[in-house]
Amino acid sequence: MMARLALEHAPATSLPSRFLLSAPLWGMLAGVLLLIDGDALLRTRWSLATVALVHVFTLGVLGNLMVGSVLQFLPAAAGVRIRGNPRLGLWLHGLFNLGVLALVAGLHASWRVGLTAAAVLLPAAFLLLGAMTLPGLLLASGQRLLRAGLGVALGFAVLTALLGGVLALGLGGWLVLPLAALVDVHASWGALGWVVVLIASVARVVLPMFLGTRTIPPMVQATWLGSLPLLLLAGAWQRLASGHGAWLAATVVVYAALFAVTALWLQRRAPRARCGSLRWSWRSGLALLALAALSLLLGQRGGLLAGVLGLVIGLPLLVIGMALEIVAFLGWIELHRRCGRGVQLPGVQRLLPEADKARALLALLPAALLLVAAVWWRLPWLARSAGAATLLAWLGVWLTLRGVGRRARRFLQSVEPRA
Repeated sequence: MMARLALEHAPATSLPSRFLLSAPLWGMLAGVLLLIDGDALLRTRWSLATVALVHVFTLGVLGNLMVGSVLQFLPAAAGVRIRGNPRLGLWLHGLFNLGVLALVAGLHASWRVGLTAAAVLLPAAFLLLGAMTLPGLLLASGQRLLRAGLGVALGFAVLTALLGGVLALGLGGWLVLPLAALVDVHASWGALGWVVVLIASVARVVLPMFLGTRTIPPMVQATWLGSLPLLLLAGAWQRLASGHGAWLAATVVVYAALFAVTALWLQRRAPRARCGSLRWSWRSGLALLALAALSLLLGQRGGLLAGVLGLVIGLPLLVIGMALEIVAFLGWIELHRRCGRGVQLPGVQRLLPEADKARALLALLPAALLLVAAVWWRLPWLARSAGAATLLAWLGVWLTLRGVGRRARRFLQSVEPRA
């Protein structure tokens, strides 16, 4: 793996790692919210408290994982230079997470000040992310399809954030807006245009390099990627102009399912000995993403179920599987930079053993099952049990990620006396 990645282009390890280590903290917060008021949170998608919980997952968990992964992936795997210095990364992390906190508090408590702050902080954070990444994507050479996919995803991330800022101002009473239509557009741009497109683009590297599959055929991915923005924009126009959301919903269902089924199909003959936990997380996450897309066809309860299957379970499984690999790799890079040549470094698998990764991922399974059951049967004890399981599962993920730093420090302590 490391032979094929450009270590000299990798940023300071603190830049992506602070985002990756923040994500499980938001997962634990989601568990706390479910423990406090889980029954009410899982009844309807239109409750502001439910919207707050959704954004804990989409921004707090998925957002931190994806921003951290992008900041590592672009220079190391795509040859894209990140603009700015490590201090700018600190600003990005602070703006983003403070904005998420303001949004969640504003939604959960109908707090106008929090919503107004979020309307400023989150678009500013995504604009800063775009400024740090998009110029490098445009100037880099080679891997056109990979760079195009990442550019489309980051473009939709910025658009989603700007539209989210407008919605926050509307909820805060500053603007009069067609909220239902704009929420549908915001959700589709964020889930499909930002999250799924980014994962599908990264899959061009992850599937062959880590899971031993063939690459997605370039013509297939180019057709999928080229038509998706056009249909998302056309669906948004129809939803806003006529009130009908069929085109927008169909685009989300078809394109998410196409990616999930294609990636699963490519893995059917992949060697089982490679990256067992990553293989399990991607197969499970892709299967749940396909089920989430189909669940959107089931009406109102289907929409809630799709949110749990896709945004709360499936997509996080895909991203956390990669985050476990990235954090271990970041630990190895840090040792490489600090020890220099002539020191035999521990392998990536020693910094984060396969058994630890598997335990962290499997701990998410009880929480997933309880969340699905709580949405379907709407029993208060199920919702609160899901909250407890979610809190413990993400605590386990956080401890697993932190374990890389502990092992790296122990290695450095063992080397220093000899030096």
